[in-house]
Amino acid sequence: MATYGRVLVLAWADILAIYAMLLLMAYLTDVWRLELTHASTIVSVLWALFALFPLFQAFLADTLTGTYGMLVISTASFSAGLGLLTMSTPPVLAHSTGSCSEYKPECIGYVQKVLLYTALPLIAFGISGHVNFSTTFITERINAEETDSEGNCCGRFVYGDLPRVILTVVAVLGLPYINPWSLRFGIPAICTLVATLLFFSTLCSYKNTLKPNGSPLTILFRVFVAALSKLFYRIPTDPKELFEIQNSQLYSVPHTMSLRCLDKAAILMPTKTVEEQANNRWRLCRVTEVEMTKSVLRLIPVWLTFILCGVVKAVGFTYFIEQLNHMNPKVGSLKVPLVLIIWYHEQAKLKFAQTCAVLITFLGLITGSKKLASSIGIAISMILAILCCITAAAVESRRLGVVQRHGLVDKHDERVPMTMFWLLPQFILLGAFEGFLTSGANLFVVDLSWMQRFLEQPDELTEELIDRSPASLQRFIDQPHIVMQRYLGLFNSGISGIGVLGSILMVFVVGKISENGGKMNWFQHDLNRSRLDKYYWTLSWLMAVNLVVFVVVAVFYRYKGNRLRDRETAAQRGEI
Repeated sequence: MATYGRVLVLAWADILAIYAMLLLMAYLTDVWRLELTHASTIVSVLWALFALFPLFQAFLADTLTGTYGMLVISTASFSAGLGLLTMSTPPVLAHSTGSCSEYKPECIGYVQKVLLYTALPLIAFGISGHVNFSTTFITERINAEETDSEGNCCGRFVYGDLPRVILTVVAVLGLPYINPWSLRFGIPAICTLVATLLFFSTLCSYKNTLKPNGSPLTILFRVFVAALSKLFYRIPTDPKELFEIQNSQLYSVPHTMSLRCLDKAAILMPTKTVEEQANNRWRLCRVTEVEMTKSVLRLIPVWLTFILCGVVKAVGFTYFIEQLNHMNPKVGSLKVPLVLIIWYHEQAKLKFAQTCAVLITFLGLITGSKKLASSIGIAISMILAILCCITAAAVESRRLGVVQRHGLVDKHDERVPMTMFWLLPQFILLGAFEGFLTSGANLFVVDLSWMQRFLEQPDELTEELIDRSPASLQRFIDQPHIVMQRYLGLFNSGISGIGVLGSILMVFVVGKISENGGKMNWFQHDLNRSRLDKYYWTLSWLMAVNLVVFVVVAVFYRYKGNRLRDRETAAQRGEI
C-alpha cells in the first residue's frame, strides 16, 4: 500500500501542474507579448507531444525499461521541466542574467527562451508518462500483491479520491488568485518535486518482478521486413502453403485475401528447412502475425478522418483560452477564476465519455455490431465538433461587435465588457466532442473477439490460464494480440497529436488564403484585430465534409470486416 500511495502522490501533483499548463497561452501573450499565431504554435506543439509520446513510451516500456522504469524516467522529466519553466519567468533569474524582473517582454532574454523551449518537451514527456503508466503500474502491483478488497477500497478513497477532489478545488479556486506567474508555475513545480522525491524513495525497496516482454509493434516491423526480403517471390495460391504454427495454445487468425503483398512474409523458401527459417523471425512470420499487421493497416483510412478532429481540439487550449483571458471574469463583484470554465470542459469530457461508452454498449446490443455502434459514437462526436465551431463563431462575432462598439480594437490589454460565461457552451461542446471521440474511437479500433476465442478454448487450457493467480493472469494479458489492443488506443492518441500539429499548418494555410484579393489576414498580432470567427466557420464546414468522409469509410470498413468474418467463420467450419 505504501508504493500505491507514493505513486498516487504523483497524480496529486499532476492536478496542479496540468491546470497551470492549460493557461500557458495566456502567459505567452500577456507576459512574452507573442503574436497570436506564434503563441498558439508553441502551445500546440506542447499538447501534440503530449499526445504523441505515449506510443513511443509504451514501446520503450515493453522492450527496455518496464512500466516502473518508464514511470521513473517520466517523473524525473516532469519535475525537471516544471523547474525549468519556473526559472524561465523573468523574476527568477533576473539577478543572475542582469535582466529586469518585471513581467514584460523586454525582460525576456535568451536564457529565458532556452529554458522555456527546453522545459516544454520535458513536461509533455512527463505528463504523458504519468497519465499512461501510473494506472498501469498500480494495476500491476495490485495483481502482484495479496491485499484484501476492503483495505483496497479504503486505501483508494484515502489516497486517491479524497486528495484528488481537494487538489482540484485548490487548482480551480485557489491557484488562479496567485498573480505572479513565477508562483503559478513554481507551486506546482515544488509539489511535483516533493512527490518525485517521495516516489524515488521506493527505488531501493521496490522489487520489479514484471520484466518487459517485448512490444507487439515489433511484429509489425518484422512483417514488413520479411515481406520486403521476399519481394520478388510469388505468393502461393493456396494459403495453406504459408507458414503457421498449429498449436491449440497459441492465438491464431485465419488467412484473409486482403493486402496479399504482406503474405510474402509467411512464404516458406524451398532452399531451407522450416526449422531453419522459423529461427529467423525477421525473415519468416506466422500467418497470424501477418493478419495482425493487416488489421492495423485497415484502420489507416479511419484514422485519417481523425486528423481534423485534432485540429478542432487544438483551438480549445489555444484560441479559446485567449478569448477567455480577455473577457470579463466577474459575476457582480465576485471575480471568478478562468480555470473554472476549463474545469467545466474537463468534466464535460469525462461525463460524455462515460455516456458514449454506455450508448455504444446499448446500441451494440440492439444492432449486434460493436463496430457499427462505435461508428455512431464517432459520428456523434463529429456533429458535436461542428456545433462547437458554429457556437464559437457566433460568440466570437458577438465579442468582436462589443470590441468595435467600445473602441477596444487597439486596446489589447483591456478586458472586453462581455462575461466570460458566453464561452461556457463552446467549452462544454468541446468537452462533449472529445469525450465521445475518445470513447468511440477506442471502442472502434479495439477488437474484443480475442475474449470470445479465449472462452471457446478447451476447458483444460482455460483452467490453466485462469487459475486466479496473478502470474497466470498477467501472462494471459501480456500475450501480443491482447497488448496490441492497448497500442491501437495509443495510435488514436498519436493521430490526435498529428491533428494538433496539423492545426499549425491549417492556421498558416487559412491565413494565406484569407489574404487573397488584398484582404486582411484573419490572424493578426492580437485577438481583437483577428477574425477567429471566420476561422471557426471554416473549421465547421471542413468538419462537416470530414463527417461525410468518415461515414463512407466506416461503411466500407464494416463491409470489408463482414466479408473477412464470413470467410473466417467458413474456415473454422472447414468449408474453405
